[in-house]
Amino acid sequence: MTAHRSLTVAVLCLSILCAGIARAECVETASGAARPQMVDAFPERGTSGYAATLHVVVAHGKGETVLPRGLDLQGESETGRELKTAGFAFPDQEGGAGASLSSIDVDAKSGRRQTTLDLPLLALPSEPGRHSLVLPPLAISIARANNDVVTLCTKPHTIVVEDPTASTPDAQPKLNPPPRAQREEWVALKRALSWGAIGVLVGAVLAWLVVRWLRRPKPVPPPPPPRPPWEIALERLDEARHAGLLETQRLADFYDRVNDAVRQYLGARFGFDGLESTTAETLRALKRAPHFGLPMPEVAAFLQDCDLVKFADLTPTLEDCERALAQAERIVRATMPAQAARPPFAQEASAS
Repeated sequence: MTAHRSLTVAVLCLSILCAGIARAECVETASGAARPQMVDAFPERGTSGYAATLHVVVAHGKGETVLPRGLDLQGESETGRELKTAGFAFPDQEGGAGASLSSIDVDAKSGRRQTTLDLPLLALPSEPGRHSLVLPPLAISIARANNDVVTLCTKPHTIVVEDPTASTPDAQPKLNPPPRAQREEWVALKRALSWGAIGVLVGAVLAWLVVRWLRRPKPVPPPPPPRPPWEIALERLDEARHAGLLETQRLADFYDRVNDAVRQYLGARFGFDGLESTTAETLRALKRAPHFGLPMPEVAAFLQDCDLVKFADLTPTLEDCERALAQAERIVRATMPAQAARPPFAQEASAS
């Protein structure tokens, strides 16, 4: 018991001595009523090789900035060398245990702010076993609105560090933890999927445009030009000649077909309804039409003869039918345009 008490007293004396030395290394430059207020805390017990967090809370004015130049957490810096001598080290700041700094408004009227600094420190004694380590004061810089920089020092803190296996009887080495799955971003696949999606979208748009273009309303082809009325008239007269009506003694039907062919031709040629017009109406329309070598007396005689056969039940002879056919062909050919080819009437008559 006496030996243990002596050891405790020695440790406390050493802690006080180290604290005095460490405090002498950090010089505060803030004083007066406007001095920022700082409270810091550090765990009293810890485990060797594990991090213990120094918690610092600074109450300062709104225009003041805590750690304006950042915190030098490199092991080769002066602060890092002092901590290494005291048995502490900064952990890797990129490994998830880095220092954190946050600031909030406390009083909007007075403009007071509160900045919190959490600084993890690794306890690394030089030898195994239980050790009492003293965390030296750390300088906290505060920049004021007038660009002056003041320094506050944290208190020295004593921490009793135990080995990780100190409370485990007959401790044995532990196996390495199982490997953690490493996920790597598959850039090539991501790009391929992106370009594939763009290609599908562009293809769908092009397909839609092609289908719409194929389904567009197509212009209707223009109808064939109308056949000249004289060609139709000569064709109908030729059909009447070869229809066998004369051979079967259907002379009235033959006369009627020849009459209709001529009337339809005259109406189409001179712009009136020839089939629905009477003989008098037809002659009046022909007199108003410009003359194209139109033999009016012959046309009038032809139409009157046809009316006699159709309405007076006059039975024509074979010679009357042949004469009416030749007269109809002569009327059509006499009114054809000059550029239309016309075979001589004598050849047509001989052919009939």
